[in-house]
Amino acid sequence: MPKIEVYTQPGCPYCVRAVRLLSSKGVPFEEITALHGTAERTAARERSGGRTTVPQVFIDGRSIGGCDDLMALERSGQLDPLLQVA
Repeated sequence: MPKIEVYTQPGCPYCVRAVRLLSSKGVPFEEITALHGTAERTAARERSGGRTTVPQVFIDGRSIGGCDDLMALERSGQLDPLLQVA
């Protein structure tokens, strides 16, 4: 299984949507709370190449992007292979 990390912020509807999709896939992932001004938010920005919004999703260290990017991968059928699910 790939290592999946999701940087989120409480109350963010896009974060909820991304987490819900990953949960529905039955894959384990780490949800990292990344509030404005925290080291976690800085890490998310640096790892994503400067993106400042949440969620930020990483699969095996590779930046996938945010919620819209994750949903686009799902619609195109490209998410399951990344998550290694049937």
